[in-house]
Amino acid sequence: MFYLGFDPGRDKCGMAVVENNRCLHYHEVILSDDVTEKLASLCQQFPIEQLIMGNQTTAKQWKIKLEKILPRPIPITMVDERNSSVEARDRYWQMYPPQGLTRLIPQGLRVPPRPIDDIVAILLIERYLAQI
Repeated sequence: MFYLGFDPGRDKCGMAVVENNRCLHYHEVILSDDVTEKLASLCQQFPIEQLIMGNQTTAKQWKIKLEKILPRPIPITMVDERNSSVEARDRYWQMYPPQGLTRLIPQGLRVPPRPIDDIVAILLIERYLAQI
């Protein structure tokens, strides 16, 4: 079973595809304007059976929009995304260990060099899987 994680936002959204064995197949931060096109592409590429999304910023509006633009009916489950950004920052450094002098900076003081909404999407799927 494949899950699509979706971290909704006003300007950008995080997306991730994770298999039920927790194998990560895709993750990316995209512009909100590109969600429709990317959703169609991901639904063609992977047999997505569940969409997991955060329940905070703009979530209600995005849920309504997603139900309209999904290329086929896919159940949408909202999960609590509180503290996910802090957790995603730590996960970023696990996935992409610091190099050079950055290694000397304490992890709590490091700032990822790019948006981490896609890593939040991964964490949302993991939170969902922990609940079921």
